[in-house]
Amino acid sequence: MNTRSPHVSDPNALARPLGDPLGEILHLLKLTGTFYCQSRLTAPWGIDIPAFPGLLTFAMVTGGRCWLNTGNGDPVPVEQGNLLVLTGGTEHSFLSEPGAQCKTLEELPIRRVSQIYETLEYGGGGPATNLIYGIVRIDHAASGMLMELLPDVLKIDTWNTGSSGWLQGTLQFIAREAEELRPGGETVITRLADIVVIEAIRNWINTPSQADKGWLRGVRDPQIGRALVAIHRAPAQDWTVASLADAARMSRSAFAARFTDFVGMSAMRYLAFWRMQLARERLQETSQSIATIAADLGYLSEPAFNRAFKRVFGEPPGGIRRRHRQA
Repeated sequence: MNTRSPHVSDPNALARPLGDPLGEILHLLKLTGTFYCQSRLTAPWGIDIPAFPGLLTFAMVTGGRCWLNTGNGDPVPVEQGNLLVLTGGTEHSFLSEPGAQCKTLEELPIRRVSQIYETLEYGGGGPATNLIYGIVRIDHAASGMLMELLPDVLKIDTWNTGSSGWLQGTLQFIAREAEELRPGGETVITRLADIVVIEAIRNWINTPSQADKGWLRGVRDPQIGRALVAIHRAPAQDWTVASLADAARMSRSAFAARFTDFVGMSAMRYLAFWRMQLARERLQETSQSIATIAADLGYLSEPAFNRAFKRVFGEPPGGIRRRHRQA
């Protein structure tokens, strides 16, 4: 039984010229910060940071130097001007030097400035390190697939390499803002920090030798990329393998095989997966009724939508919404 309607949320979505599929996805990439801490640390010092599954953490060294210990091999040095993005959500430590004694975040004299922004001055009085640390979430329906593909640690040296001038200048501006912390400075720092972290991710994605795998391989492919953009633009469309093959300008059989090979799942499974990611996002971020969300994503009935949602997430949409509101 066909449970989808031909409803399309944006009737002009498929009429717009197709640009770069990867560019369209990166255009939608944004972050939501849950915690930012601007720290002045004097040696010796060490901070143990717990695991944050499903979240990104980042660190910007705006003065001095420190060491990062992820538990995988020896600690690695982090110099002034380095930007680190840690994608695995696993526990890690920052140290004034290898072997320094660590304390947990709960043991440190953190001063709350706002609901998500804090400052910290801590250490033994030796050479200083200025560190901005944050915990953020990628807000994008493809965030899970993207997180799986990112390396555990992204590192960019914005001050001493050929990084773009605006990135270097932005990090230096953040450093000055953190040092002075004028009224509203925490807002400036958090907004700019999000932009810098997104640029680190974009920098990696735009390096084909590193990012040409999995779902991103499909996005980069001119033909499969066209089909993915079609799904992303009009998820409520009553797509079939044949109509997606037409969008990709391929034969049905060649498209079906190539899509599965590049993306790691069939085209129809990806369509269902994408709809459910959008549904979860809207359940968490809007007050729209479940019936409205179901219709906007192409489902003819709310019960059919509920069954599809539970198959993917193991619980009905109302449960996801309640848990999010209680968090």
